[in-house]
Amino acid sequence: MDNSRELIAKRAVQELTPHSIINLGIGIPTLVAEYIDDTQHILHTENGMLGVTSVEEKDIDPLIVNAGKLPVGEAVGASYFSSADSFGMIRGGHIDVAILGALQIDAKGRIANWAIPGKDIIGVGGAMDLLEGAKKIIITTNHTANDGSPKFVETCTFPITSERVADTIITDLAVFQWRGDHYELVELMGNSTLEEVQANTTAAYTISEQVFQQEKV
Repeated sequence: MDNSRELIAKRAVQELTPHSIINLGIGIPTLVAEYIDDTQHILHTENGMLGVTSVEEKDIDPLIVNAGKLPVGEAVGASYFSSADSFGMIRGGHIDVAILGALQIDAKGRIANWAIPGKDIIGVGGAMDLLEGAKKIIITTNHTANDGSPKFVETCTFPITSERVADTIITDLAVFQWRGDHYELVELMGNSTLEEVQANTTAAYTISEQVFQQEKV
């Protein structure tokens, strides 16, 4: 496993409050399930299950999968329902947290995560509904794309998924929190530096006093 992806997933767990209902997107968000205490958090998948947990390879049931078609396990008390009911939960505001991946995030807090112009890659899934319906949005992603270009940009050039602002961005370089009208860098990840974050970001952001002081030490 890519250590940076594992680091991001572990950090995302710190943003969760006990007894919350959480939906995990495809990619890095899926890894969050490996680090959640399923007695403290309840995982939801939009294909129709509440009480998702990780599963050992020997216990895999090919008929029990998440929205990304990956095998999952059943936590104690797990329940099943139709996709229509599942989206009713999302649209009705019953999901506390959605942890999603992103192709881009811009300085206004908008994310693009369902299409790349010019490429035959389309994956709307439940992202649009989750961005509008979930109470809190956490974005987990590598800080740069495979070609090295920044993902945290001033304005998205990929199609926007929703106008909803993402509350928290967690990358392999830094953690950003939305502060009303801008993002604030509140934590450096791993051995990254402020200079490294700046060199790989085109979006405007502020730096918390705590991080700034830590860098000066």
